[in-house]
Amino acid sequence: MILDPILDMFRGKAVTIPPLDGAFRPNTRLDDAPVFAELTEPDNLLTSGDRVLASSGNAVYSLAAGAEPKVVETTPSPVTALALSPSGELTVGLESGKLLISGKEVSLPVEVRCITALAYDEDGTLWLANGSAEHAPSQWAADLMKKGASGSLWKQDATGDAFRKVAGDLAFPYGLHPLGRDVLVSESWRHQLVRFDGTTGNRSTVLTHLPGYPARLSPSADGGAWLALFAPRNRLIEFVLQETHYRQDMIDQVPPAYWIAPALASSRSFLEPLQCGGIRTMGIHKPWSPSRSYGLVVKLDAKMQPQFSLHSRANGTRHGICSVAETDDRLFIASRGGDCVLAVDVASGGF
Repeated sequence: MILDPILDMFRGKAVTIPPLDGAFRPNTRLDDAPVFAELTEPDNLLTSGDRVLASSGNAVYSLAAGAEPKVVETTPSPVTALALSPSGELTVGLESGKLLISGKEVSLPVEVRCITALAYDEDGTLWLANGSAEHAPSQWAADLMKKGASGSLWKQDATGDAFRKVAGDLAFPYGLHPLGRDVLVSESWRHQLVRFDGTTGNRSTVLTHLPGYPARLSPSADGGAWLALFAPRNRLIEFVLQETHYRQDMIDQVPPAYWIAPALASSRSFLEPLQCGGIRTMGIHKPWSPSRSYGLVVKLDAKMQPQFSLHSRANGTRHGICSVAETDDRLFIASRGGDCVLAVDVASGGF
């Protein structure tokens, strides 16, 4: 109703978040999963034949079970996105806003400075998600707290022509999944998946009201997709997002690590903000308590609707899932909050 904003001044406004129910029903599958490799804050995952590639800091590593990660490529600034072309060219997005293909820098439009995701179509078309026009990828919390919506979607045809802007005004696009001439985009700050026509830029919402902040997408063998959600929605954070003056004071006066904002890991410092219910009682951290961090991976069917999910709950340690990759009936999961890459057997049907 048009009168709602006025009436809210007198009656108050409820802060609600979608429940973890149905396909999102909580479990401990991520905390129960075996560790495939230990790596400091693994971010992007790729599979190439029998190799698993992961980014961490200023390097891309090759991972193998029971072996130390091996450096495949080092970069001048932290890696923020990875993709592999149909011809096998490693494509890397950097914190500095640069794009490298097989080690060579590619010219980008001035507006592109926050590369959060890359994906190739089968014909060699390269899709690029620009998370924000104002902040670098590592400053994602500032973009959320300032209610940023300056992200954009770009594509480069297989011919290698200049990048073309497909859509703008996106609230931190963080994941890409090509669907023919279209592409599915995870829009983090609006908690939704949006499908874009690659020619006209027309958009349609595929999945909305997600219980967390969606990150990267990757294909599954059955024609569906996997979606990582890097942090949960939280009533306290949702409330702070409504309080403009408080948010601005917090941004100006408090170190970012201690903002009332989502996090990739939590319970590491006594200076972190707490919410009633999330405090340890008699030494026990309740798994259902409100948390700034969480681990969540969702399986989507061919219509991009959720089927089931894998969780690391409030009292777990495998939080901050930003990327997943499936190959040879195994699902690899990068936990930035848990400093490890997990491996789950998809073929066993243990979901």
